[in-house]
Amino acid sequence: MFAWGALLAALFWSAVGVAAEAVETAEQKAAAAPAAEAVELKLANRSVMVFRATLLGETPALRVQRARAVISEALAGDDELKVSIDPIQQSYMVLLGYSRAFIVTPQDLDVGQTSVREAAQVAADNLRLVVEESGEARNVRFLLKAAGFSAIATLLFIALLRGASFVRSKLLNLIPQVMQRHTRMLKVGHTPIIDMQNLYYLVNRLLWLIYWLLVLLFSYQWLSFVLSQFPYTRPWGESLNIYLLHMARYLLDGIVGALPGLAIAVMIFLIARGISGFMRSLLKRMARPGTISWLSHETLQPTTRLTSLAIWLFALAMAYPYLPGAGTEAFKGLSVLIGLMISLGASSVVGQAAAGLILTYSRTLRPGEFVQVGGHEGTVTEMGMFTTTIRTGLGEVLTIPNSMITGAVTKNYSRAVQGEGYIVDTVVTIGYDTPWRQVEAMLLEAARRTDGILQKPEPIVFQTALSDFYPEYRLVAQAVPSQPLPRALLLSMLHAHIQDVFNEYGVQIMSPHYLGDPQSDKLVPREHWFKAPAREPAQE
Repeated sequence: MFAWGALLAALFWSAVGVAAEAVETAEQKAAAAPAAEAVELKLANRSVMVFRATLLGETPALRVQRARAVISEALAGDDELKVSIDPIQQSYMVLLGYSRAFIVTPQDLDVGQTSVREAAQVAADNLRLVVEESGEARNVRFLLKAAGFSAIATLLFIALLRGASFVRSKLLNLIPQVMQRHTRMLKVGHTPIIDMQNLYYLVNRLLWLIYWLLVLLFSYQWLSFVLSQFPYTRPWGESLNIYLLHMARYLLDGIVGALPGLAIAVMIFLIARGISGFMRSLLKRMARPGTISWLSHETLQPTTRLTSLAIWLFALAMAYPYLPGAGTEAFKGLSVLIGLMISLGASSVVGQAAAGLILTYSRTLRPGEFVQVGGHEGTVTEMGMFTTTIRTGLGEVLTIPNSMITGAVTKNYSRAVQGEGYIVDTVVTIGYDTPWRQVEAMLLEAARRTDGILQKPEPIVFQTALSDFYPEYRLVAQAVPSQPLPRALLLSMLHAHIQDVFNEYGVQIMSPHYLGDPQSDKLVPREHWFKAPAREPAQE
């Protein structure tokens, strides 16, 4: 008897040795052979193992087919099945009862897995779940119990949805009363600070968003719970729970991980705000008369804006690497989009902005001055970075691009005056047979009769040209600042008074042109030099 036992033991261990040598040889061949396509072993809707290597001449697909056949045959029986693992050389055999389900080799390891034993243990745990769920699927009592839990969960889900809808409707009815009671106290005089209609719309949209978020959360949890009650759909329910937990953990980790960088960015922006406030007060002190010539009341505001813009752009550049998501593809795409937009529209925008800065710091124009730009006359009402607004004497409002102003000749009628106001001038041509002293006196008399023209400084008449047939007289006066009549209206009144004065003294406003020599010389005798209203200067 002892001899027969020894013989059987020798045969068993020799068979195990042959199998081990075969597995070792197969492992060596699998390591030398090119990698085959990975195939997943899935049973009862649950993933058990992913085969990646060829073993004993069997491809991963054949290994999956063989393992599925063995496991399905074992599950079809009524015997109690125990799952275990048994090492064979560098591989592990997963046993289902007394049958070999499959073998896990080192070549089957996924990226990140380092131990064949751990991979085999994970596969055995998955197979153990398959065995348990297979028994539950054939248990009528368990299925009835799962259906009852699902029905209770469904009723609770419906109750939660109705409760959320009820709370939302109650809040929508209660909020207008609360808002009306509190907004009455927030008034400046009789004007409420907060518009109740806009605030109610905002709160309504917020409640709508919260309601649908709760509906989605309740629906997600209900579906996950119901699927987890039945063996076949349990992997789906577990995957939903795992996905939700992973998402929550991902969001929480992202928030926690972004806090240090966000704190640094906030500190940078706070420092930038402090520096911006300091520069604003410093520029106000430097804009006082006699400090810096180019910094005045007119240039203080654009200088302050440019300084603040430079400080905030520098702060944004410094804080950008610390902002959450700064290294993501979305931020990179946004940067490319902004750069493309700036490159396409920068030529005109930057040109207009540069022209606006030139006009501001060169002080070519100021609000309130009467100017002529490119044939357009009017009072400057507003100077912006890109355009300048001018109101003409006819009441028209002209918006002129700053680049057009810098590229054209600008005539400023307000710079030659003493104090506020603007220059008013007009030209008449009278023949040489009219005393020039009389013409000057009549023009000055017309200026005195015109309301809106200053008498101090006194109007002046210039003889700007001596043409072939007549001299040219230019009357230059200053408009009254306290009576800002439109220049067109003021000129119309002045021209009317010039005609009246010339008619009173019998002088024709005509420019003679001769085709031949006149019968008498066009001279003014000395005794006619001081015709009225001209006055001969007193003799000293």
